[in-house]
Amino acid sequence: MLKDSEVAANLAVKDLAKARKFYEETLGLEPVATEGEEAVTYRAGSSRVIVYHSTYAGTNRATAATWFVGDGVDDVVRTLRERGVAFEHYDMPGGRLEGDVHVFGDMRTAWFKDPDGNILAVMNGHLSDSRIGSH
Repeated sequence: MLKDSEVAANLAVKDLAKARKFYEETLGLEPVATEGEEAVTYRAGSSRVIVYHSTYAGTNRATAATWFVGDGVDDVVRTLRERGVAFEHYDMPGGRLEGDVHVFGDMRTAWFKDPDGNILAVMNGHLSDSRIGSH
């Protein structure tokens, strides 16, 4: 039923202005639509990220969105760190940490949080890859 439909990541935030600064200036996303002070939609590749105001912001304790950055995980992590992003470190079986990048065989991923505590990730490979793993 939904297999041929597009899907977007939805990220709840408490302060949309503060979130916009993070998503636009820190992550470099460009808005493609806004709904007043309630929501902004960003394009990320062929996907969309919808950031919206919610009193439930920051309550998700799992990965909310993952960007697949090909072979550029280390470069993306370095750039984000230079922009003030702090990365999360998790003790996960079968993996090791190289700086801020978790390594599981040929999978390389790094997790960080937005200002509301939404857990975001960058991962090597492409969305079309058969392996997808997140915290």
